[in-house]
Amino acid sequence: MRSLAFALCLGFVAGVAGAEEADRAVMRGLDKVTARISTLEAPIDRVVRFGTLEIVARTCRKRPPEETPESAAFLEIWESRPDTPTVSLFRGWMFASSPALNALEHPVYDVWVIDCRGPGVIVGGTQAP
Repeated sequence: MRSLAFALCLGFVAGVAGAEEADRAVMRGLDKVTARISTLEAPIDRVVRFGTLEIVARTCRKRPPEETPESAAFLEIWESRPDTPTVSLFRGWMFASSPALNALEHPVYDVWVIDCRGPGVIVGGTQAP
């Protein structure tokens, strides 16, 4: 399964020549204990907190509107709890069209990419704010 995910990641990354680089990744987070869903906007290379998770989007790419829709972000996710060392939980590409392909495995939280926004990314015929 990991080899399939790796092959698909390579296919997207190799095919992003026409993809636009965004300055923030838009994600959804689910707290499985409270059943709360939150929308998170993570500026590139800045830490965003969701519960005990610390999320850093290293890059976010979105294909142009004339191609098959796809947004993908390279994320690093750690768990930071008081009185315990920080633990790395996830490092890799997440795809908006296939959130289960390369997912965060955590007993309390789910996080998935839904979009990329920022300068250079076209949204609905106009440049995103």
